[in-house]
Amino acid sequence: MVQTSTQPSTLKDFLQRPETQPASEFIQGRVSQKPMPQGEHSILQSELINAINTAAKPDQIAYGFPELRCVFGAVAIVPDIAVFRWQRIPRTPSGRVANRFESHPDWAIEILSPQQSQTQPLSKLLHCIEQGAELAWLLDPEAESILAIFPEARVKLYHGTEPLPVLPELDLRLSASDIFDWLSL
Repeated sequence: MVQTSTQPSTLKDFLQRPETQPASEFIQGRVSQKPMPQGEHSILQSELINAINTAAKPDQIAYGFPELRCVFGAVAIVPDIAVFRWQRIPRTPSGRVANRFESHPDWAIEILSPQQSQTQPLSKLLHCIEQGAELAWLLDPEAESILAIFPEARVKLYHGTEPLPVLPELDLRLSASDIFDWLSL
């Protein structure tokens, strides 16, 4: 009997499959689907992208993309927010933003959903750092904390009013309190 598998065997096979909602990711040879975003997740994602792009876009420093598929280092991941420095944003020959991003973000952000284990999002963020990202954040709305990950897998937990790390050339001052206060629209 021939056994067929619904799991693609390679990254190339995965990338040929139709997109899913919510997005699916290919990590360590396995496909997993992201949790469906809920209210808190959506507010945090929207407000954080707005804050990043308000600070970064006018001077063409960087741009934050929501739910952008990034293919690099033998994985296909979809960070909740992928921030790319302006000069690293892939472009078409005509200068438009390309549809395919085949590189790590400079700054990757994941937001935990209710009852979601930290393992998979943390694994994705560590992979980003290992592949060259400068910064990663894991937001935990329940604990109102943000775990920042730096090169060489150095980590620091932020909560309260302590300023959060951002890309060095970005004039953006935020704390965990600022971010989680957005949940009280």
